[in-house]
Amino acid sequence: MDYSNLRRQAASMKKTLFDQGYLDEQFCQVEDLQDEASPNFAEEVVTLFFKDSARLISNAEQALEKYPKDFNRWDAYMQQLKGSCSSIGASRMKSECVSFRDYCGQGNVEGCMRSFQKVKREHGALRQKLEAYFQLLRQAGPAGAATRPGCKN
Repeated sequence: MDYSNLRRQAASMKKTLFDQGYLDEQFCQVEDLQDEASPNFAEEVVTLFFKDSARLISNAEQALEKYPKDFNRWDAYMQQLKGSCSSIGASRMKSECVSFRDYCGQGNVEGCMRSFQKVKREHGALRQKLEAYFQLLRQAGPAGAATRPGCKN
């Protein structure tokens, strides 16, 4: 197996995630917390993010159905999700959370519904892309994870 090729592929994949706006510099900061004692730290944090964000999305979806026009409640759920997105550098998801919250502030139900669908799509796309990225890093071995391709060192 050509590990250096796998590392290059991972670096390219990560660069694409940044170029397409899926991730921001916060993701690099999470990766910077990895060390020999916790070589899979970033993957573990991202896994927890997806578990928590799926729960928040589900709760928000229930609130949208159960509490029509309760913009304060909707906004509170989206504020939590936005904070989670910020913590791992999920830039596109965070931006859509901001849009949703703007629609809440305007009392725009249709805007909230459209934006919520975008949040769910961004969540699914990011999950798929990061799962592929971390799979590639696992295949590349510890050196691939330690170099944190695409981040400024």
